[in-house]
Amino acid sequence: MTGTQMDGVLVVDKPAGMTSHDVVAIVRKAAGQRKVGHAGTLDPDATGVLVVCLGRATRLVPYLQASRKTYAARLRLGVTTTTLDAAGDVVSERDASGVDEAAFCDALQRFVGDIEQVPPMVSAVRVGGERLHAKARRGEVVEREPRPVTIHDIVLSDFDAGPPPEAAFLVTCSPGTYVRTLAADVGERLGVGAHLVGLRRLGSGRFTLEEAVPLGAVQQLGARGGLAQALVPMAEAVADYPTVVVTAAGAQALGFGRRIGRTGHEGPVAALSSAGRLLAMVVDEEGAARPLVVFTAAGETTT
Repeated sequence: MTGTQMDGVLVVDKPAGMTSHDVVAIVRKAAGQRKVGHAGTLDPDATGVLVVCLGRATRLVPYLQASRKTYAARLRLGVTTTTLDAAGDVVSERDASGVDEAAFCDALQRFVGDIEQVPPMVSAVRVGGERLHAKARRGEVVEREPRPVTIHDIVLSDFDAGPPPEAAFLVTCSPGTYVRTLAADVGERLGVGAHLVGLRRLGSGRFTLEEAVPLGAVQQLGARGGLAQALVPMAEAVADYPTVVVTAAGAQALGFGRRIGRTGHEGPVAALSSAGRLLAMVVDEEGAARPLVVFTAAGETTT
C-alpha cells in the first residue's frame, strides 16, 4: 500500500457477475490503499453506478447512502424464482398471456408512493444477527418484517407481449428499495407472478452513469498512478446537502470537535472552508451546530 492516501469519491460502472465488495477490492488494489468502501450495494447480476469512497471520504458513506436511486429494470411475467431474479430456481409458472400493456401500467402505478416491502431472503439484511443471504445458502426461510420505502416515480419504457411477456421500466426510489421485490410484487398484483431479468443503476444521488468509470479503466488508471484524477472531491460529493462556509476560527473549532454557530438549516449540513474544502458535516442542535463527522484535524491547513 502507498504512503499517500487519496481522499474522494469514485463513481464506478459496475459490471455484472461480481459483488460490490469485489469492486471495492479492485479499487483498493488500484489505489494502493486499504481505506475504501462503497455507499450502496448492487446485486452481483446488476450493473451501473456504484459509489466508492476512498480515504477520509469513507466517513461520508452514511450521507451518500441516504440519497435517491434511479434504475432501469426489466421483468418477465408468469415466472417466479427463489431469488426474485434470473439467478434463482423457478418456483412457479403461470399463463401471463392475458396481461396487456394497459393492465401492466395500471399495476405498476399502484406502487408509486410510500409502500412496504418484505426484504428478499437473498439480501444483506440482518435477522437474528446474521445476514439473510447466509441463511438462504443453508436453505433456511425466515420471517422478515416489512420495511417502509418510497417509490418516487415509475415510467414504462417498453412492453413486449411475448410470450412470455416482458416489460422494461425506469424507477426512482428511496435507498433500501429492492427492485427485485418490486418486480415480484407487481407480478403478484397481476395474478401471474414475475421476476427481475435485468437491472442497471442509472443514478445514486447526484452521481450518474454518464460520469461513471468502467472497472477496466479504474485498473488502468491505477496501474499508471492516475486514479486521483478520476476522484470527485468530497465537497462536490455532498453537493446535495445544504452548505455553510465557516471562518478560520470556526474551522479550528471543528478540528477540535467543538461546536460552531448555527447554520439555519435542518438536518446535516456540509461545513466548508473559505477555499471550498469539506471540513465537517454538522447539524444544528440547542443553539449551535454540532459536528457529526470531522474531516480535518486541529491545526491542519484548510486551503
